[in-house]
Amino acid sequence: MSSFGHISKALIAATSILVTATTVFAAAPAPAAAPTASDRVTNAVAEFAGIDKITGRIITFDVYIDETVQFGALQVTPRVCYSRPDTEQPKTDSFVEVDEITLDRKIRRIFTGWMFAESPGLNAVEHAVYDVWLKGCKQKSDVPPPTAAKADTAKPKDQAAKPKAAAQPADAAPEPADDEPSSTN
Repeated sequence: MSSFGHISKALIAATSILVTATTVFAAAPAPAAAPTASDRVTNAVAEFAGIDKITGRIITFDVYIDETVQFGALQVTPRVCYSRPDTEQPKTDSFVEVDEITLDRKIRRIFTGWMFAESPGLNAVEHAVYDVWLKGCKQKSDVPPPTAAKADTAKPKDQAAKPKAAAQPADAAPEPADDEPSSTN
C-alpha cells in the first residue's frame, strides 16, 4: 500500500473520532449558561464617599437614583447605578452629575460622567474643598426612600400636632380658634 493510502485511512479514522466526539458532546446536557457581559444588575441606591479636606472628615452617604443629596457645597445626583451578579467579578459603575453651589448662590455643573467603584481615582470629583467618589451600588438603604420622605411632609402638621377634641354636648357649638381660618360651605 502506498503512503497515500495510509494517510487516507488515518484521515478517515480521525474524522470518525471527531464525529463521534461531536455527537457525544452534543448529546451531553449543556452547563448552566454563564452570565454574559450584558447581564448587569440595576440598583436603586448609589453609595458614595466624600472627604471634606478642611476637616479631614470622610463621610459615606447613600443617594437614591435621580435624587439629589448635598455634600458640603456639592450636589450629587446619580442617574443609574449598575453592578454585576455576586457570582461574577465585581464591576460597579454609576452615571453621576455633580453641581457646585458657588458663593454667589449659583449652581455650576462641575462633573458629568461615569464613576467606577473598583477604580475610585479614575473619575472621582476633585474639588478644592471636597472630593466625592463611588463606593458601590445597593438595592436597599437605611435612608428612607424619597417617596416616604415626601409622604411624611405632605401630612397636615396642624392635625398631627393637635390633641383630639374632648367630647362636647350635642347642643353646644364649637368655638372657632383664632389661628384657624374659618371655612364656609
